[in-house]
Amino acid sequence: MGLLFKRTKILATIGPATNTKEAIHELVHAGVNGFRLNFSHGSYEERDQQIEWIRSYPLKPIAILQDLQGPKIRLGNLKDNVLVAEGDELTLEYDIEHDGKFHLPVQYNLAEKVKVGETIYIFDGKVRTTVVDIPNSKAVVVKVANDGVLMSRKGINLPDTDFGGDILTPKDLEDIEYGAKVDVDYVALSFVQSAEDVINLRQILLSHGSNAMIIAKIETKAAIEHDTLEKIVKASDGVMVARGDLAVETGAEIVPIIQRRIIALCRKHGKLSIVATQMLASMVDSPEPTRAEVSDVATAVILGADTVMLSDETANGKYPTEAVAAMKKIILYTQDHSSVASIDFLPGLKTRQDAISNAAVHLAERLNSIAIVAETKSGSTAANIAAHRPNLPIISVTSEPRAARQLALSYANRSYVRPDGEKAGYKIAKELKDEGFFGDADTVSVVIVSGRQPGVTGGTDTIKVRMVE
Repeated sequence: MGLLFKRTKILATIGPATNTKEAIHELVHAGVNGFRLNFSHGSYEERDQQIEWIRSYPLKPIAILQDLQGPKIRLGNLKDNVLVAEGDELTLEYDIEHDGKFHLPVQYNLAEKVKVGETIYIFDGKVRTTVVDIPNSKAVVVKVANDGVLMSRKGINLPDTDFGGDILTPKDLEDIEYGAKVDVDYVALSFVQSAEDVINLRQILLSHGSNAMIIAKIETKAAIEHDTLEKIVKASDGVMVARGDLAVETGAEIVPIIQRRIIALCRKHGKLSIVATQMLASMVDSPEPTRAEVSDVATAVILGADTVMLSDETANGKYPTEAVAAMKKIILYTQDHSSVASIDFLPGLKTRQDAISNAAVHLAERLNSIAIVAETKSGSTAANIAAHRPNLPIISVTSEPRAARQLALSYANRSYVRPDGEKAGYKIAKELKDEGFFGDADTVSVVIVSGRQPGVTGGTDTIKVRMVE
C-alpha cells in the first residue's frame, strides 16, 4: 500500500480571489505545489508582495511560474456592444477610437502579419471571419461568417497567421527582466510556434543571468505539426497544454488527442507536462465539480501528467480552496485505483543517468520499497526518475533552493533543501521516518540514487538499497 501522497501536482493561479498571504497559504495547505502569476494583469508591486507571501510558506518549497502575456490580441474599447451578422464586413484597425459601428479598434497591428484569405476568430472563437482586404498599413477588412455580438477587449485568434518568431512583445521583454530579478522558477512562453521561439527566450533569460526553466505553451496550429511539436518539447523544459486558445485555433475535437500526445512526448524526453484551462471551471461559481470535470482531471492523471492547473477557479472563483481540495481528492483516488497509462516507447535509456533512473524505479518496485530518494544538485536526477512514472514518492534532496522549487511541480517529487554531503539521502530518509512520513512500520526500505561526489551536477552513478529504522 503506497503512501497517501499525490503524484500529479497542482498549479494554481493567483488573482483577486486569492490575493492575500492567508489565502495563498491556505491554498498550499489544501494541496497547491506551485503558483502561476499571470502577467497579462497586475503591477510589479503586486507581484513583489505575492512572491514574498509564497516564499514565506515554511513547510515546503513552492514553485513560481511567470506566465508571459505574449501577442495576446484583443479588440480595443468599444462604445457599445456591436451586433454582427453573416456577410457583414468589419474593419479592424490598430490604435483608433471606435466609431460606434463596424470600424473597430484592435490592440495589435494585424496588418503587419495577416494575409488575405486567412481566418480570424473574434471573442474567443464566437465570431468567425475571413480577411478580404488590407487597405493600409494599420487596418484589415474581414467578412463575418456567422451572427454574433462583439464586446470591448475580447480576444482575437489567428490560427492561419505566421508570426515569424515575433511572439515576444516589448511588455514581455520588460516582464522577463523583472522575472529574472525576482528569481522566478519557470517562465511560460505564450503562442509558441517553433522550437526557435524557445531557444530565443533561453538566450534572453541567460543574458539576464536567469536559469529559470521554460514552459512552452501549446496553443497554436503551427505548434502541433508532427515534427514541430517534438522539437518544441525537446527545446523546452516543459510544455503546457493551453486548451482554451488551442481549441479555438485548431478545433475543440483535436484537443484531447493533442493533450495525450504532448504528455507522451514529455514523458519520452523527461520534460514537465502541465494540463491547463477549465479543468474545474464550474467551481468558479459552484462548490462542487461536475462529473465531466472530475473525469477530465482523472484522465490527465491516468495519462501521466506532471501537473494540472487551476486558472479562474482560484484567481476569480468563489470557492478557490474547495477547488484545490476537490482536485487533490480526484488525483489521490485516481492514482490509488488506476495505473498510469503505458506509452509506446520507453523513456530515457540514452544516457547513464537515464539508465540508472530506470533501474532505480524497477528495483524499488520489485523490493516494495517505500520511496526512491534522489540526491540531486540541479534536479535533473529526480526529474529523470519521474519520467519513468514510479508509483511511489520520489524524495529529492538538494542544496539548491531553486532546484527544490522547480521539482515541486515534477511528478511524484517531494523536495527538501539540505547541505551537500555524504549520506544526505539516508539522512533525509531517516528524518522523514522519525517524523512518521513513512507510516508506523519499525523498518522501511528505500532506494537511494546518488553520486560518489556529492553536490556535483551530472555525477549520478550509484544505486543503494537502505533499510531505515
